[in-house]
Amino acid sequence: MRRLAVALVALLIAGCGGQAPPPPPAVSVGADGQSALLAHLYAAALRYYGSPAHVQNTPDPLAALDSGEIDVAPALTGEVLTRFAPDAAARSAAQVYRAMVGALPEGLGAGDYADGTSDKPVVAVTGPTAAAWKAGDLTALIGRCDSLKPGAVQGVAVPETFGTCTPRAPEEFPDAEVLWAALRSGEIDMAWTSAAAPDFPEDVTMLSDRTALIRAENVVPVFRRNTLSQTQLRSVNELAGVLDTDALAQMRAEVAAGAEPGAVAGAWLDAHPLGH
Repeated sequence: MRRLAVALVALLIAGCGGQAPPPPPAVSVGADGQSALLAHLYAAALRYYGSPAHVQNTPDPLAALDSGEIDVAPALTGEVLTRFAPDAAARSAAQVYRAMVGALPEGLGAGDYADGTSDKPVVAVTGPTAAAWKAGDLTALIGRCDSLKPGAVQGVAVPETFGTCTPRAPEEFPDAEVLWAALRSGEIDMAWTSAAAPDFPEDVTMLSDRTALIRAENVVPVFRRNTLSQTQLRSVNELAGVLDTDALAQMRAEVAAGAEPGAVAGAWLDAHPLGH
């Protein structure tokens, strides 16, 4: 009888030990029209370490995150800070990130921001204009503030000021191609664009912003606290170490040309594996 009992206990232990652990819960990554590519990148990063993840379209990912509809929202640091602390003065990447983390509503947290992945507003000028103005950086435009003729794509938000300069409202154009044509023709002499804009023309000069006159906009994952495992947090944080502005611009160009965002994100992550 004793031997039989021992055998039964051994079988029970073996049976319990052979059971596979339950799969991790699926992570929902929110996306609107502007953030679809980033959402697919974060979903692919989560799947890279074995976590089921899917992209859920929503008109306002941050609101959906706060309500519990989704688990992760890809965002830009400056936009999040402006939403939750509109009067904050931070402008540099590190300052904006710290202020953003402090401004998040209770229950929300943020992963590592991608220091090398910016999509902040930037100014572009033609090569001859850059040479004539001796302009490599945004500071060179401050002394010309009153005479600047800015332009931007219709509907794109641009800074009202940079440093002590408050330029006139930009002339609006229906798309980037028409904007660049207006810049080349002299109809405008500065064009507002963004650091990760797709298909940036080779004959146009993007001015640097070494003194952070314009607020930083770095890619960052915002998530609901106590919903992601350590492995899942590692997944979204490691993406910050491999993604950069040039890669984001290139992927956006592929999507703009008709490629599916999920396929573009998956192919890029295959070529740039996490943890390496």
